[in-house]
Amino acid sequence: MTSAATPMMAQYLALREQAGDCLLFYRMGDFFELFFEDARTASQILDIALTTRGEHLGQPIPMCGVPVHAAEGYLARLIKAGCRVAIAEQTESPAQAKQRGGSKALVSRDIVRFVTAGTLTEEALLEPRRANVLAAVCEVRGTFGIAACDISTGRMELEECAPDHLPAALARLSASEVVVPEGWDAAPEGSIPRGAHEFSSDGGEARLKLVHGVSTLDGFGTFTRPMLAAAGGLIAYLDHVGRGKLPLLLPPEARAGDATLAMDEATRASLEILESSRGGRAGSLIAAIDRCVTGAGARLLAEDISAPLTDRLAIAERLELVEWFHGHALRRDDTRAALRALPDVGRALGRVVAGRGSPRDLGQLRDGLAGARQLGDRLRQMDDVPVLLGRLLPSLGGHGTLVDHFERALVPSPPTERGQGGYIASGYDAALDELRQMSGNARRAIAALEAKYRDETGVAALKIKHNNVLGYFIEVPQRHADKLMEAGSGFSHRQTMAGAMRFNALALHEEAARITEAGGHALAAEEAHFEELVALAVASRRQIALTAAALARIDVAAGQAERAAEGGWTRPQVVDGLSLDIEGGRHPVVEAALKSQGERFVANDCRLASHDRLWLIGGPNMGGKSTFLRQNALIVLLAQAGGFVPAQSARIGMVDRLFSRVGASDNLARGRSTFMVEMVETAAILAQASPRSFVILDEVGRGTSTYDGLALAWAVAEAVHETNRCRCLFATHYHELARLAETCEALSLHHVRAREWKGELVLLHELAEGPADRSYGLAVARLAGVPPKVISRAKSVLDKLEKGRAETGGLAAGLGDLPLFAAAQNVREEKCDTLRDTLREMDVDALAPRDALEILYDLKRVAGAES
Repeated sequence: MTSAATPMMAQYLALREQAGDCLLFYRMGDFFELFFEDARTASQILDIALTTRGEHLGQPIPMCGVPVHAAEGYLARLIKAGCRVAIAEQTESPAQAKQRGGSKALVSRDIVRFVTAGTLTEEALLEPRRANVLAAVCEVRGTFGIAACDISTGRMELEECAPDHLPAALARLSASEVVVPEGWDAAPEGSIPRGAHEFSSDGGEARLKLVHGVSTLDGFGTFTRPMLAAAGGLIAYLDHVGRGKLPLLLPPEARAGDATLAMDEATRASLEILESSRGGRAGSLIAAIDRCVTGAGARLLAEDISAPLTDRLAIAERLELVEWFHGHALRRDDTRAALRALPDVGRALGRVVAGRGSPRDLGQLRDGLAGARQLGDRLRQMDDVPVLLGRLLPSLGGHGTLVDHFERALVPSPPTERGQGGYIASGYDAALDELRQMSGNARRAIAALEAKYRDETGVAALKIKHNNVLGYFIEVPQRHADKLMEAGSGFSHRQTMAGAMRFNALALHEEAARITEAGGHALAAEEAHFEELVALAVASRRQIALTAAALARIDVAAGQAERAAEGGWTRPQVVDGLSLDIEGGRHPVVEAALKSQGERFVANDCRLASHDRLWLIGGPNMGGKSTFLRQNALIVLLAQAGGFVPAQSARIGMVDRLFSRVGASDNLARGRSTFMVEMVETAAILAQASPRSFVILDEVGRGTSTYDGLALAWAVAEAVHETNRCRCLFATHYHELARLAETCEALSLHHVRAREWKGELVLLHELAEGPADRSYGLAVARLAGVPPKVISRAKSVLDKLEKGRAETGGLAAGLGDLPLFAAAQNVREEKCDTLRDTLREMDVDALAPRDALEILYDLKRVAGAES
């Protein structure tokens, strides 16, 4: 195929083969060009023109392109659309190519990097307040290893988990990309397969040692074989996408599987922790509680609430720091003001180490580290410094030499591009200052030459100009060109333009050479200094990363304190028992939404204990059952994440796993109906919940027939009570379940209160003891706008059903004697009476044949419906 291609196209096709399933950005001058199917795909996603260029194998070549200077914006859109991109850069200049192979030599190109969702470091491609995680997963003898890192900050953690815990672990990470060994049948959907040989525990150990320059990993922690195998796959993938240039990777941290409160994907979606059910941050828990003033703090807060702790001492240390800021508004305000002024040190370091840094990134490191030192000095002077803050304070300093060096070397506001120079401060390098002075003097000499040439020629319109093609040249209007073209004038013709003529002169050429030489030397000197400063930053990367992490933790604590102060939140007690005692609990997201509308949230208590661990909650739709369930789950989550909670008081026995089965949705892509999804989630709870777990269940069994649903709800409630023995809030419309209180000693009945006033339903959103007296379904339907005629008919049917239930004595001793069939029989009898009345009232003699036929058809339809 390539034999018929032009040299450029042959080069392109060879690179395209290396790119694999990525789009290929092929550098041509000031543009990245895409060809063939890549061009068609990119033009649709980016909404740019699709053109053609030449032919290949007799067919026009589809083509589109994006400017190099604006490539980041286009890359962001392609990555968001699920694409991966290979960047093919020119590895030599046209002049170097000409020198190497003559005037027709093709400029060499090579893929220098793969841009993928999990390997982004560029500021424009990342969300400031959200981590960007890359994960690798593999199986070693029935156990799974997970390696995860955010290369924008370098943090890396390794974990081993059992097969049934893998989904929850991956849900916690919410990785942008997951890398797995080829041939793994159970690989997560959308994962990227890589060679199985890369997932070797010995290879992973060797790669980690090489990356961190150590002979043993013992100083970093204890890592199992599955952890090391996953680490090997992760580093191999990073080496591949970086084409041998690894990003910032900090020493790995071993993560214990039981160190955090486990939540599966369904629970996270149900509780809308990082993203609302509508998609996006708005309406989520993180949006309601995030008061961080830095991007790093917001990312750490998201990590905290995604992985709440199960270590009571660690939770207490976080809460102590929040309380320290909560109790002193001035201290909190001063700290937050100082943090707000700091750049994102962690991500600036990530770009520098990855080789994608700019002078601005070095300036951010300088300013961030200097600001951290000043903040640390102020915090040290305060009273009663909490234990956690005491451990963080040393990391805020210790960079004095590096900061001083950067302050001397860099201008106050370095540029984002280094190609034009101008970022090394005057006085840092005397030789560079001299080169700049020479360049400046030469420019003054150019101005003097221009004045001299005007005097000599008498042409006041003569100008000395510059462009990238000709360099410096003399330009005069066409009408004065003869004066410069006279023999012996010292000017040589260079170019004729419409209305102007361009010339050169020996003195101008000499001055231009001096300018170019001095400018080139100055740029080279600045580039050398840049590399020197980068090397200093890289050498201190671990200490700088610790500073960034300390700033983020302080920001989270101060932000949590700010949220608590504005919302009247309280410090929870997290204890070892199995109690869940929440007084005046509120839903943080719903309360914020109501407050924005000028409405008040109705708080409710929740008091679960070993003797009363399962609450069966009834009441009308829209009465607040689901909100009550979720708010208590969120209060548990916030408390174990180390933050204050929206309640008057809260005493929480440590929860090991949190389960939420609230709401209904289908997953048609995986062949699951709404009811199937409900049952899958319920099955997971029954299989995994322990006595230390907290479960919220809403309307189990409502997705199928009345009998099936009631039977399932009954059995599930019994299983939770007798087998799982966990703390559970169980909301239901099945009044029959109230009988469970007679046989389940740790189950109690509750309901959300509602009243009908003058024919209108009033929802009180208050929780009360005892069973619900009714569901108020028709009243809720009326509120929803169901037509009055339908409401009236429904009431008629309801009256018949309730009459049938009364006549059969209500719920019998066993589920097989439930009265609903008898009630339904009354409805059928009512329909039969309707048929008899129709026949009795019919005047047969007055019917036209066509009318009689229509009536017969109607009667047949009724009879068919009854059968």
